[in-house]
Amino acid sequence: MKFGIDSGHNCPPDTGASGIKFEDNLTLDVGNRVIAKLRALGNEVVVCRPSSARTVTESLSKRCSTANGSKVDIYVSIHFNCFNGQANGTEVFATSDTGRKIAKPVLDEIVKLGFFNRGVKSGSHLYVLKNTDMPAILVECCFIDSQKDVNLFNPEAMANAIVKGLTGKVPSTPVNPVPDEEENVDATILRLQKSLNRLKITDKNGNALVEDGFTGANTKSAVEKFQAIIGVQTTGIADSTTWNAINLILAKRIIRPNHAGGAVVRYLQYRLGVENDGVYGPQTEVVVKNFQKQNGLDADGIVGPASWQKLIG
Repeated sequence: MKFGIDSGHNCPPDTGASGIKFEDNLTLDVGNRVIAKLRALGNEVVVCRPSSARTVTESLSKRCSTANGSKVDIYVSIHFNCFNGQANGTEVFATSDTGRKIAKPVLDEIVKLGFFNRGVKSGSHLYVLKNTDMPAILVECCFIDSQKDVNLFNPEAMANAIVKGLTGKVPSTPVNPVPDEEENVDATILRLQKSLNRLKITDKNGNALVEDGFTGANTKSAVEKFQAIIGVQTTGIADSTTWNAINLILAKRIIRPNHAGGAVVRYLQYRLGVENDGVYGPQTEVVVKNFQKQNGLDADGIVGPASWQKLIG
């Protein structure tokens, strides 16, 4: 059997949710374990997670293209949910009868770990399920903002459940997870470095960060600079507040005069060279309009997709 395994997100600006845990960390951990276990059982596995993308849509498209081009038999996308801190449990999405037959045993095995059964659901709205040629499922393992789910979660048990649901068995001896593509580096630090470079946040020497996945003085100084820009304590450690700000900016949400504030506006003000007080007032509006004129955009003061494209690509 040839499986296409997609560890969700992990490709800035395509980044996952954050709660008590970070989705990107968990999907990569579980995904690498699933890949190793499937291979240990004699299956062929194609890794569908892209190494880079300019947009979220491109990231999703690359995943589908890899699966389709490799003609995998089954495509599995691994994700974690996040909602309101109260919702909990596991759900698996599919778009066809064959997909639902694949999804059901995967869901059943995860539920045996103690997670609430949220059912097999229609994934007709999900890009990767609509655009893959083979039977495909998307697994929402559990809720990372639910303390109940986080207490239950164990990456090895979750990977075993997914593999057993897919194949009916697990390896009889322990299997080491496949190394991430950037072997011996911290995937979270690597994502941090890539994100800060995309946001044009330089180190203490004014240089772009080396994307090596290792924490050092230069990365720490860039984090401190970003934290100062968004107005939080400058610890040099990328905590949840720092990551939330990074993700909000990379989401490229539309910013309108007098209707926006906070970290995204402070970053925008920093990039445009105006006092970054986090308030989109008249002074900021003038600078935004000048920036738009200089770049051949409609000078309406609304920071939409075209303006964000000029700022962060």
